[in-house]
Amino acid sequence: MSRLPAARQLRYLGLAAAGLLLATLAPATPGIAQVTASGPAATVDQGIPGIDEIVSSPNLRQVAHLPRSAPLDVGINSDLAFQGRYAFVGNYDGFQIYDIAKPERPKLVSQVFCTGSQNDISVHGDLLFLSTDTPRSDDSCTSTRVDPQATAWEGIKIFDISDKANPRYIKAVQTACGSHTHTLVPAKKRGTVYLYISSYGPSSTYLGCPPPHDSISIVKVPLRTPTDAAVIATPNLFPDGGYPGRPGGSATSGCHDITVYPTKDLAAGACMGDGILLDIADREAPRVINRVRDTENFSFWHSATFNNAGTKVVFVDELGGGGAATCNATVGPNRGANAIYDVTGAGDARLLAFRSYYKIPRANADTENCVAHNGSLIPVKGRDVMVQSWYQGGVSVWDFTDSAKPKEIAYWERGPLATDQLTFGGTWSAYWYNGYIYSSDTIKGLDVLELKDPRTWSANLTRYQELNPQTQPSYRSR
Repeated sequence: MSRLPAARQLRYLGLAAAGLLLATLAPATPGIAQVTASGPAATVDQGIPGIDEIVSSPNLRQVAHLPRSAPLDVGINSDLAFQGRYAFVGNYDGFQIYDIAKPERPKLVSQVFCTGSQNDISVHGDLLFLSTDTPRSDDSCTSTRVDPQATAWEGIKIFDISDKANPRYIKAVQTACGSHTHTLVPAKKRGTVYLYISSYGPSSTYLGCPPPHDSISIVKVPLRTPTDAAVIATPNLFPDGGYPGRPGGSATSGCHDITVYPTKDLAAGACMGDGILLDIADREAPRVINRVRDTENFSFWHSATFNNAGTKVVFVDELGGGGAATCNATVGPNRGANAIYDVTGAGDARLLAFRSYYKIPRANADTENCVAHNGSLIPVKGRDVMVQSWYQGGVSVWDFTDSAKPKEIAYWERGPLATDQLTFGGTWSAYWYNGYIYSSDTIKGLDVLELKDPRTWSANLTRYQELNPQTQPSYRSR
């Protein structure tokens, strides 16, 4: 979810009407241009479902749901991470740990109240990492929000999760301009992980982050002594200042998110106005090797996903910051969508070559915030298939094996939260993990979905012991 000026932010401890976020969008009309899906999940626009009505393709069904519970029933649910039999769900007020050994009967193991939006989350071994990107009075879990111009703390919090029922807060690391998101990057030798910290600031008065802010922070975490974690580098990815912006398009002043592919020494950065390809062979000194812009359709470069071969990158445009109704005919199929790029060439001569856009082929109501958001590969052998969240647009499973002709093969969604005003909600992240799709719904809680489709059955042969989706794993492709 992207940062917006203070007057247009969602309330931190509540759910404000998201109509404040993009009130200038024109009213929608039904019938967004269709992307034809093949097979049993072929999509037909049958109108808007009723409030909270669940609709789906025949091959994707909900098998479990757990609502948010106190003390995290007011904060917005955010990202997901996985380890063994556990799912970890970030929340603007802390995080939750679920036992998913039986995916159709998940159980809440523990909750930690620790305010500091947006609590982007990752795990490794006995450690859990949380991002804080609002100015806090201190680095404690009981801190209060303070004025951006005041002395404040923002950055990374580290927890010991060796006892899943009793996580312990053990360390804080302050980072420049906070940590909107972070990406866990394993070192080439055991014993160390790095965190690439993404943050940004659109003005000199916003969250104490004066421009230019064209760098990331790299935190080095010794696994045996995690309390020694510290910032060890702040590489400038945009020495020329990055994209200057345009009406309807964000200027680059940092990155929103970075996805790394460690086995290929590659990373893809979504950096507001720029999409970048990086060489991360030297984990402490990532290098930009290609940069692309979409000055016609993309508004806010939000996140990225590689295909398994590392020959394609899907970039996400979070038009409207996640709070606008953009899945309609007024906005159209090429904005608030994904853009698929092929990676061509070799070494430092690699380039990102645009091939096509993908957007869900269903119109949403004007009262539903809907735009491309977080997703991950489904480890289907021989094909490029991804599952992805679209806020109130729901969950979409789509195939981009042919970069120029992506197509949806499954979907699942709830009807709008309201019919009289634009209301924030929907799924923040949807990821495949060991045979099931897990969706973190901002308002409703944790959903577990099961995909049964002959085109994706081979994914069940792949099992992960740990999954942080922005730390992309490889799988056997044949």
